[in-house]
Amino acid sequence: MKRPSNIIYGVNDPVPGGVLFFSALQHVATTAVHILFPVLVAREAGLSSAQVLDVISLSMLVMGVAALLQAWPRGPVGSGYLCPPSFTVTYLAPSLMAAKTGSIALVAGMTLFGGLIEAIASRILRPMRPYFPPEVAGFIVVVIGVTLGAIGSRNVLGVGSVEGVTLTGLTVTAVTLTTMVGLNIWGGGNWRVFCALIGLVVGYFAAALAGLLTSADLAPVTTAPFFHFPSLDHLGLSFDMGLALPFAVAAVATALRTMGDVTTCQKINDTDWKRADMRNVSGGVLANSISTATAGLLGTTGVNTLSSGVGLSSATGVTSRRVAYVIAGMFVALAFLPKAGAVIAIMPKPVVGAMLWFASAFVLINGLQIVTSRLFDVRRTLVFGIPFTLALSVEFNPAVFAAAPSAIQPFVGSSLVLGTLAALLLNAVFRMGARKTQKLVVLPGQVDTTAIDQFMSANGALWGARRDVIERASFNLQQSIDTLFADGEVHSPLEIEASYDEFYVDLRVSYQGSALELPEQRPSMDEIVDSPDGARKLAGYLLRRFADRVSVSHKA
Repeated sequence: MKRPSNIIYGVNDPVPGGVLFFSALQHVATTAVHILFPVLVAREAGLSSAQVLDVISLSMLVMGVAALLQAWPRGPVGSGYLCPPSFTVTYLAPSLMAAKTGSIALVAGMTLFGGLIEAIASRILRPMRPYFPPEVAGFIVVVIGVTLGAIGSRNVLGVGSVEGVTLTGLTVTAVTLTTMVGLNIWGGGNWRVFCALIGLVVGYFAAALAGLLTSADLAPVTTAPFFHFPSLDHLGLSFDMGLALPFAVAAVATALRTMGDVTTCQKINDTDWKRADMRNVSGGVLANSISTATAGLLGTTGVNTLSSGVGLSSATGVTSRRVAYVIAGMFVALAFLPKAGAVIAIMPKPVVGAMLWFASAFVLINGLQIVTSRLFDVRRTLVFGIPFTLALSVEFNPAVFAAAPSAIQPFVGSSLVLGTLAALLLNAVFRMGARKTQKLVVLPGQVDTTAIDQFMSANGALWGARRDVIERASFNLQQSIDTLFADGEVHSPLEIEASYDEFYVDLRVSYQGSALELPEQRPSMDEIVDSPDGARKLAGYLLRRFADRVSVSHKA
């Protein structure tokens, strides 16, 4: 793993105490806003104010456990990256359905069921890798970035609120966002590291001065007790088969989102990143499933890795997993200190919007880089393009999809779910008829380098192979052909067989003639100049150096 230049503290690096604390604090500030989701579900289930306070405390404990599990680099659980989870809107709709038809016990039971489904999904990701190619994984990250930006826009523009968009709100957003962006670009050292936290503090003050944060808004802070030990009296578990499908869909969607977030973590922490490490991805999904199951046992809603947190770590340059351990400790403390949690919960919408805009930019660009790391043909273009259009349709016209029949609502109610399902379906369909082995015949005296390049590029796009791999394979292939024909010993046509197995591009060159020698040691200058086959030995040595693996076989 090679640390990029923009990362100040990498995933395995120790972090100074002050940087560690305030980095964790700004993650907590952006993550805890999602405590609203279990609060909405608790109220829908008819819980009392005291019980809602219990749900908030238990939800804070869940986020502490989730942050620790995700970063813990031990065994099969955890991605080992700073990728703190939080409560997700993906589970919100089915959880509200459960709260309406049953009770908080039904929400808990179905959330536990969702966690078990996601745990199963985490174990089959590796054999299912051909169905999650880079264009699908990158698509998920791109849609997550777009979704974050769209949610930010709805907060900034006051969508769904009585006031709507106001000049005052836009001003607070501009001040908050300008502070974050300015410190991130021009403020070196700790100014950049804490740009998001400083921006949030500036946003709170700007909102208070603009009248968007009044004494009434501060009531949850002033009325909350200093210390509260949550009661477990409201807990219970029940199950409804009629809700199994919505929760299963939510579980698969969260697994795919975790896959995208962990892949992004891998990429931002490694300059030499080439492909997703499915061991990390599977561990991340399994950690998220355990966190969701824990949430169910504690009577709250499902969680998911938070893309804005990944974007925040990329923006600040602090990706050390040690930050996650402090985040976990802070959430455990917040579980018993309701006033501190309430300060985060009352974050003004213009400030929330600015934070999401800031984080979405980094998530979006990382998704695009994952997508463009591979060659594209028409099939892969459609696998990305059509689902992306569908996902945008949900963001632009949510009311149309919200009016869909309840039977299909779990599939079309979220841009991420609809787009991902469409991408997976198209990828599976387009894989039919796409041969993994291609052949080309080259005649002596008719070597066309352009035709060889086109052969490799076209098949690389069909396979979705990395650009650099195809370019290197094409160069090696041309050098092999030139070497074999150069001494005039090969007079038969060369048959080139190119194949791809989702991991490697393999080239097999068959001909009639003497075998090409592939020395492990570079030939000396005397051997190259004086020996009649010196040039062939040098060419064979270079081919061995440029290829990951190379061998020669001979049949009598």
